[in-house]
Amino acid sequence: MSFSKRLMGALGALLIASSLLGCANGAQTKPAGDASQASESTTLVDDFHNDDLGNGMVPFESMELSYARRFTIDSYDGHYKLICLADGARYLVVPKDAQVPDGLASDIVVLQQPVSNIYLAASDSMCLFDALHALDAISVSGIERDKWSIPAAQEAMDAGKIVYGGSYRSPDYELLASRGVELAIESTMINHAPEVRDKLNELGIPVFTECSSHEEDPLGRAEWVKLYGVLLGKEEVADAAFQHQVDLLNELQQKPTNKKVAYFYLNSNGAAVVRRPGDYVTKMIEKAGGQYAFDGLEASDSAASSVTLQMEDFFSYAKDADVLIYNASIDGGVTSLKDLTAKNELLAQCKAVKKGDVWVTSQDMYQQMLDVGTITSDFQHALLGEEKGLTYLRRLK
Repeated sequence: MSFSKRLMGALGALLIASSLLGCANGAQTKPAGDASQASESTTLVDDFHNDDLGNGMVPFESMELSYARRFTIDSYDGHYKLICLADGARYLVVPKDAQVPDGLASDIVVLQQPVSNIYLAASDSMCLFDALHALDAISVSGIERDKWSIPAAQEAMDAGKIVYGGSYRSPDYELLASRGVELAIESTMINHAPEVRDKLNELGIPVFTECSSHEEDPLGRAEWVKLYGVLLGKEEVADAAFQHQVDLLNELQQKPTNKKVAYFYLNSNGAAVVRRPGDYVTKMIEKAGGQYAFDGLEASDSAASSVTLQMEDFFSYAKDADVLIYNASIDGGVTSLKDLTAKNELLAQCKAVKKGDVWVTSQDMYQQMLDVGTITSDFQHALLGEEKGLTYLRRLK
């Protein structure tokens, strides 16, 4: 990528950073400007979708997204594609050897293909690069080798193709510069470290904030693979990967169990952390035939993905739940019912504990955002008391 293009991207990203601290079936398209989206998402998309490049170029179509509500993609003559994120950021993907259009709006970050030398600090996204067979686009990881549960990522780090470059809070700027990093893909946690964003921009490294975790539909999270398909020039592979997940869920027999499910973990302060009602995990529980035990719980922050409860409040919701699922993605120290109940004596009084209907997730489940069908199937097996054929769950005994 030329210096001028990187400078243009950096200036655009810097402007974004200063104003924003707080984003079914194949890749079908529709005419640009068509507002025929589901009513529940129209306001959200209209709030951030801006296809005006500032130079008179007009998109001829927008990608039709079946579930994702936190990004849009518009196509322009010359194979240019504009990505808009729900945080207001905009990125113009420019084909290899094509010229950057003149007169672009100052907030647009230019990403020229092939997009490579990426610093990946968003752990959710690695599985998407893996599914697209595009790990070679990543040169620096913000997660240490042993904290990756994706074999291909570990192998790439073992081979030195990807190196550890510090966490999102404390990246090794000298390393990033020496590796020629051209793009930093961050989780929304970067919003809590604005000084890091500013420093990356200062170095000419645009920041892309991955906000798929704010998607409420699990297939909405999985549909982000289409965005990466556009970014990496792997659109057909992305469409196939997403459709596979859609097919898996369609094949999943709907078996309403009327069982109430409490999904949670206990933090270092002894409080219970549960998913916000309506988020993607609770939707998978519903698709599996369960009822979320914390429906009706109101989060103080509507943008938060979780809610923290004192144990007495948690117990009032969870005591009559039919099934408990402990999220070991955060707290991996639970290997038995004894381990669980030792964390708080109230847990031993829960109906599901007395019945032995308690399950724990594998620690790698949170890194598998694309594998919606398998995770939902596991939830259904747990609701039906079936221990065989599980990938991400096991029963605590």
